[in-house]
Amino acid sequence: MTTIAPITADDRAEWDALWRGYLAFYEADLDDATTAATFRRIVDPGSGIRGAIARDDRGAAVGIVHWLTHQGTWTTTDYCYLEDLFVAPGVRGGGVGRALIAHVRAWAEQHGSAKLYWLTAESNTTARGLYDRVASRSGMIHYEIDLD
Repeated sequence: MTTIAPITADDRAEWDALWRGYLAFYEADLDDATTAATFRRIVDPGSGIRGAIARDDRGAAVGIVHWLTHQGTWTTTDYCYLEDLFVAPGVRGGGVGRALIAHVRAWAEQHGSAKLYWLTAESNTTARGLYDRVASRSGMIHYEIDLD
């Protein structure tokens, strides 16, 4: 059975292993300072970034999720953006990703968010299979300008 709990400072080593797996999946290279800052924000209740860690029935960390809220112009309440979701390769397809999304959805509903949304790579077909079952595609196309 999967259990999900907020990420705490004690989870750093297990979070780091999953975070690095997530970055490798997206072929992203972040410096150690950015990773450290990200973790500090996740465990700081005042930062606005939240995180949860999924554990299997033996207590091993098998997934992470990070999210934040922001104001919007089409609602009087906040939107909830699920920024990062990663499940260890060996347990994919076993319900961990679904449970992490459900965790964020419940949090967003409890906090009055108007919607929960996220992005994924077009090539991420495994995850998209899950996403197509638990959410609706918006029909929007994502654009960005890298300012770094």
